[in-house]
Parts: sequence; structure tokens; C-alpha cells
Amino acid sequence: MASQESLLVRQYLKSFSSNQSAEFNLEAARNGLEALSGLTPVASDISVEKTEIEGIPAEWVVAPNAALDRVFLYLHGGAYIMGSCNTHRFLASKLSRSTAARVLVPEYRLAPENPFPAAVEDAVKVYRSLISSGISPEQIVIGGDSAGGGLTLSTLLTLKAEGDKLPALAVLLSPWTDLEGTGESMDTRAAVDPWLSPNSSRVVPALYIGDLDRRHPLVSPIYADLSGLPQMLVHVGNDEILLSDSARLVDRARAAGVEVNFKVWDDMWHVFQTFQIPEGQQSIDEIGEFVVNQLG
Repeated sequence: MASQESLLVRQYLKSFSSNQSAEFNLEAARNGLEALSGLTPVASDISVEKTEIEGIPAEWVVAPNAALDRVFLYLHGGAYIMGSCNTHRFLASKLSRSTAARVLVPEYRLAPENPFPAAVEDAVKVYRSLISSGISPEQIVIGGDSAGGGLTLSTLLTLKAEGDKLPALAVLLSPWTDLEGTGESMDTRAAVDPWLSPNSSRVVPALYIGDLDRRHPLVSPIYADLSGLPQMLVHVGNDEILLSDSARLVDRARAAGVEVNFKVWDDMWHVFQTFQIPEGQQSIDEIGEFVVNQLG
């Protein structure tokens, strides 16, 4: 049964979504996501340090227990058109504490000002900078939520194709892996999803990729050759329209020989880990257990 806290947040998200204009407005969407981030300030013992990597603004978010040689490269969500260090600082802080890793959140270039493949280029550049700075791939976790989850896969696929050594693990929260929007949950979960709408999810990709084929493997990674990718953890809510994006990704990754830890959370919505609810913290704890067990 869902917690009382989650029921309150669900009601808030429904209200928040219903107040949005039926016609997509980029500025309003960006401002709305920034406003949501103000609900959850980080704990006082978290260190936050702004930096720049290869010209890309970024932020180190570090809990007191984080090991200096372990890095979680976190790619924020936001449909490739919004999101920032600010919107994901709270989530990054919880991940740093649970995984005992320093979390690096880059502000990769956003569309439509910087369309595909700008985000992929930036993520690859940041990863390679970590390696050149002396961080071992065996001590790097890469991950992200929603579009950041899709971007994580696109980054891994690019690194694999170009012969780079891959990070040890990948962590995906409600990853957006099919920009064509063909998953059955786009219809079967539309009535219960308190946050996302099928219409917006099918309209927004044009801002990122224009007329590019939506089945391009670096745009919709469920169509990519996933063999050789690192072990993954995938968490998704049962009440979100992107449920099928995760389920089909997991099926195809396992078929390609990738080991995947997969969990569907009952009564939960898109990237519920962002919110201060018991279920979100439980998911964060399980992510931490996964990372610590694999990396030691």
C-alpha cells in the first residue's frame, strides 16, 4: 500500500499537471521543473561544489561518507529540453550518501537551442575527462532519470562504439528509451499517471531531434545493440506511461547478455525517487546496496 506521504505528493502532481496549459510551453515547463526542485532542499552535511569540465558547467554533490575514488556520473532528466544541477541536487545528494560515491551532475547542452547529438557529445566528454583525471572506470557508476536514463544508454553505446573502457555499472530511473512512444503503457497507464501525458511525450521529441528517425539507436536505445554494456539496475513506477520503455529495454538488454537488476514499484509514478517519500528512499537505499555490493 502506498504511503500517506506518497498519496499527498501524487495529489500535488495531479494538481500541478492540471494547471499546465494544454499547449506545450517550453519556458513554463522549465520554470515548473525548477519550482518543483525547491520542495526538497539538501541536508546540511552535503557538500556542493560548482565546477566546469571541458567548458561544461557541472556540480559535485558529495555526502560525508563518499569515497574519493568512486564517482557516480549522473545525467539529469528533463526530456532533453530542461533540467539542471538545481533540479536534481536533492536526488544527487541522496545517491551520494547511499552509494558512498561522489556524484557529478553535468549541465549538458539542452534542446532546442542545442539539439541532438549535443547532449550525447557533452556526456561523453565529461566521462572521458573523469578517466583522464585518474578515476578508474571500475569505480565509475553512470546513470540518470527519464531522458537522463536514455542519455546514459546513448553515452554507453557511443563509448562502446569508439573503443573506450566502459564504467562498471549503470543505474536507470524510469529511463526514456523510446522517443517514438510506441509502448503499450502509453495507453494503459495514461489514466493513472499523475504527472506525464502521452501527448506531450510524443510532441516534445521534435524539439530534441527535429526530423531525425525516432528509432535512431542513440535516440531510442531500445533499438540499439545493447551487447557489451555494463551491469544495470533499472527502477520504474507501475503507474507511469513510460513503464514499457523500461520493460522492453530490460528484455532486450537481457537478450543481449547484459545482467539487469529490474524492479517495478507498485503505486509509483515517473522518477518518484525525486520526492521525499518512504518509497523514494527505499529505492535509493536499494540502489546504494546494488552499487556497494558490486564495487565493494
